[in-house]
Amino acid sequence: MAFQLRSFCSILGMASLALALAMAGCGGGTPTPPPTPVVLTVAIGSTSVVVPQDGVVAQLAVAIAGPTGTPTVTIDGLPAGITAQFAVTGTGPSGAITFISSAAVPAGIYPATVNVDLAGQSASKDVSVVSAVVAQVLNVTDSTLGISGHLQQFMSTNFQIAEWTQGFFGTGSTTTARQTTLNSLQPQHIRLQALSLAIPMRANTGTASDWDFTLINKTVLPVLTSADRSPEFQIAKAPDWMLDPNTGYLDIANHLNDFATYAANLVLYYNKGGFDWGGTHFQSPSATPITWWGIFNEPNLNGLSATDYVQLYNTVVPAMMAVDPTIKLSALEFSDYGLGGGSEGDPEQYLPDFVSGVTTQVNVVSTHLYGTCNQESLDQDLFDNVPVFVDNLMYFYQTLQGVPSLANVPVWVDENNINADYSDINGMSVCNPGQVWTLDPRATNAFFSAWRPYVFSQLGKAGNQALYHWEYTGGPQYDEVDSNGNTLLSYWVDKALENAFPSTPTSPGPSILALTATDTSSVETLATKAANGTVTVMVVDMAVDSPTDDNGAGDPRTVVVDVSSLGNFYSVSVLTIDAATSPNKGPSGVGVTPAGRMTITLPGYGVAFLTLKP
Repeated sequence: MAFQLRSFCSILGMASLALALAMAGCGGGTPTPPPTPVVLTVAIGSTSVVVPQDGVVAQLAVAIAGPTGTPTVTIDGLPAGITAQFAVTGTGPSGAITFISSAAVPAGIYPATVNVDLAGQSASKDVSVVSAVVAQVLNVTDSTLGISGHLQQFMSTNFQIAEWTQGFFGTGSTTTARQTTLNSLQPQHIRLQALSLAIPMRANTGTASDWDFTLINKTVLPVLTSADRSPEFQIAKAPDWMLDPNTGYLDIANHLNDFATYAANLVLYYNKGGFDWGGTHFQSPSATPITWWGIFNEPNLNGLSATDYVQLYNTVVPAMMAVDPTIKLSALEFSDYGLGGGSEGDPEQYLPDFVSGVTTQVNVVSTHLYGTCNQESLDQDLFDNVPVFVDNLMYFYQTLQGVPSLANVPVWVDENNINADYSDINGMSVCNPGQVWTLDPRATNAFFSAWRPYVFSQLGKAGNQALYHWEYTGGPQYDEVDSNGNTLLSYWVDKALENAFPSTPTSPGPSILALTATDTSSVETLATKAANGTVTVMVVDMAVDSPTDDNGAGDPRTVVVDVSSLGNFYSVSVLTIDAATSPNKGPSGVGVTPAGRMTITLPGYGVAFLTLKP
């Protein structure tokens, strides 16, 4: 029996390792457990790696733990033009991936995967590879831009004065609060345009009731004590009794001299102690005179040929200056579109006749530029129209410079916004008959935070000297503040531009620094240097996510700002305006660590201002 037991135990000992514990009861030894397999693990230093378009290398740390051996690391999803190479560091197997790119790689975000193979095992991690635009700022003024290398473009705004806007400033604390908001915008020569019942001359009966300044002064008087206290009063339209009853336009053949007398009386009222009419004295309650005057609004759309306008200007301005020879004049106030197309908005059809025929004082020539007159215009179309604005501006300057007496006259864009369309009394589009008018929200949302800075940069570099927002308040498609005085995103965009690039008559604008950028199609950059050495770099993300976007969100862009040639700076801050910015509170600047190369990322349409103080 004992033999049989020993034999049975021997059989059990050979059966399997799973019965090892049973062997111990039969007199066997303790077995050695098999080794635990070593599992491959991978971690990456960041879920995103920024690869500059200028060939400067970028690295991504890859931590590898697992079996011994040499890892094989590959990356899937890289766009053509970005190369990546892994190398172990130290004794391995961990290491880093080195990325190199060029401007040939479109800016944007590319989803990629890091794959690691080692000793028969595999692991992977997802990573976003960001092809970053590089803007290199040079420590030299670009004298080909702006006005002899200076950005001499101030920001301002417009008030359309009529019965539908008369209550905006209100009285008492409301007036004070709304003036404070307006003052914070720092506009210069705020433009005042009186229409409809705000036109102070109502009739021509020779009685005192012919004149009434009550409605117009509800806006003029608060503005006269706001901002630079030097608004531009645009004599936009003639009183009704001077209009041709068949066309509704100024009857220049019969009322040109009447219009000149009307304009002279306005100068008397605001600047020279007033005038008497029908036994009553009419005089402004304000002691602040109005220096700047605009002569007519968009004559090309309001019944005046170029010849008519020259005749009007040459008659009206001398009558005004006879009252006050210190006033300054804004001429033309042109509705500008369709350069070279031969339409009524084509300045080639109007400007040559004006410059060849004007015989009196011209202090500035003004034009109006809008991105579209149709809510169905695509985002990309609106960005594409901005270089057309520059073409129009350059045409103005070239034409003025052909006449010695006008060669140094500046050009102002004193109306500018995205969409010029508005609703008629039946809710239909004025620009597009038969189409229902629809509010275009792009003038007050994140799209505007890219579009307006792009316009500001392009026009300022081309020598424009004033950019006016249309309009401060009065219509939800255009406003900087609503009818209750609440700020909109457009307000903060314009305020940031004025603060970042101030230009006043006593302190001309900063120098425009030479700058190179690896992408100018989806990112706009502008760098300036003030007299105190402060450098401001503006970065605009105008990248459209889809070519069919109409009021889209934009596409993210990362920009590496290279300021290494400028020396050291004591402090650096960045202010960003985009979809995340509160329209009520506005943006807040944050400090960043000074470095020779600093990175700015915008998640879609937006603008960032990088301020570097020595």
